[in-house]
This record gives sequence, structure tokens and C-alpha cells, in this order.
Amino acid sequence: MSDSDEKNVMLYMLAGVGLGAIIGAAAGLLFAPKAGSETREELAGKLKELKGKTEEWLNEQRAKRHTKDAVEEVGA
Repeated sequence: MSDSDEKNVMLYMLAGVGLGAIIGAAAGLLFAPKAGSETREELAGKLKELKGKTEEWLNEQRAKRHTKDAVEEVGA
């Protein structure tokens, strides 16, 4: 298995774990004995937090890729 394939497998595994955590957290919020408005506010807050973390992670990955591409262009 090449290094690229191993990275892809790890990425898919982490994505699966993250998706499972999101689904579990959402189920916990939806089945908790709270008022509907409280649940919606909490869920909206968690989704905003997740969106921010996801955007941050994507930006880091893009920066790493651009750095790697630049290094390969230079031939180092």
C-alpha cells in the first residue's frame, strides 16, 4: 500500500469517527429531556462550533498541500 493510500485510509477513518460523534451528540441532544427551544439553541451552537472547527481543519490541510506542492516545484 502506498503512502498516499495509507493517508486516504486514515482520513476516511477519522471522518467516520467524526461523523459518528456528530450523530451521537445530535441524538443525545434530541432525546434529552429539555424544552424544544433549548435543544434547538444548543444544537445550533454545536453546529456552529463544528463548522468553525471543520473550516479550520480544511484551511490547515490546504496550507499543508500548498506547502508540499511548493517544495516539490522547487525540487527539494
